[in-house]
Amino acid sequence: MEGFVARGDICPFAEVRRMSERSDAKGLAQLGSHLGAIAALGAAVWLAGDRWWLAVPLQMALGVPIVFLFCGVHEAAHRTPFRTAWLNEAVGVALGFVVFLPFRWFRHFHFEHHRQTHVEGRDPELAEPKPATRAAFLFYLTGIGSFWLSSFKTLARHAAGRVDDPFMPGDAGEKAACARQARLYLAGYGLIAAAAAGAGSWAPATYWIAPMALSAWSLRLYLLAEHTLLPHAPDMLENTRTVKTNALVRWLAWRMPYHVEHHVFPSVPFHALPAAFDRIAPRHGHLVPGYGGFFREYWASAR
Repeated sequence: MEGFVARGDICPFAEVRRMSERSDAKGLAQLGSHLGAIAALGAAVWLAGDRWWLAVPLQMALGVPIVFLFCGVHEAAHRTPFRTAWLNEAVGVALGFVVFLPFRWFRHFHFEHHRQTHVEGRDPELAEPKPATRAAFLFYLTGIGSFWLSSFKTLARHAAGRVDDPFMPGDAGEKAACARQARLYLAGYGLIAAAAAGAGSWAPATYWIAPMALSAWSLRLYLLAEHTLLPHAPDMLENTRTVKTNALVRWLAWRMPYHVEHHVFPSVPFHALPAAFDRIAPRHGHLVPGYGGFFREYWASAR
């Protein structure tokens, strides 16, 4: 989405271009610190050994940065975290593998979301209705249906050659490439499972699958806060929410709590979103103080 600006009346295009400057150093620092946190927490789980009362909370802590690798996939889909083009692709494919999200297909899905943000019947993020009851909300936070079943259904469908989503381009070559990527992902998961079974190792479950299952709620809540309960209007200042949160959460989510800023200026990389916030702040329609506030709002709205 190079050069795309959803609202052209906020600041001059030349300023948007300055904010859109990519940086390999800043991208690698973000990625390295994120992976470093995963490695450190993984080491803590290993040191806990068979003391389940210590290992399980540590696995939950480990799962949070793992599931939030989604934010790295998202940034790479925009081709914004790195100046070097191949780094954006390589990181997107690798992190997409970790979080069970086929990267090539996700780029098309996500660009359609930007083109049709929160428009009913057009935004693919609205294809599945958001939970309307408190019981459905709590089930949604488990990620069983909204993540695990959805991810493997998408991978299986694409691996079978059914890349027929309405937002996909008509190019048969692109659809074939998405199908190949899904097959490679599934082959990779199969190889990891086979190697673990052959070695009698529970490592993939201990350091990857179980932590993600324990912490799926954190990403589910974060994603709900982006647009849910807001008007189905075409104006990015009305249909998107920025969440004022602490530095740790902003780092973990690759600055995406500045979500209005991201939608107004989708070519601006994560590290420049605070500057975009300063430009938009006087015009914000939806600026909430923390994810706890959003949780309470959603809980009160549910039946």
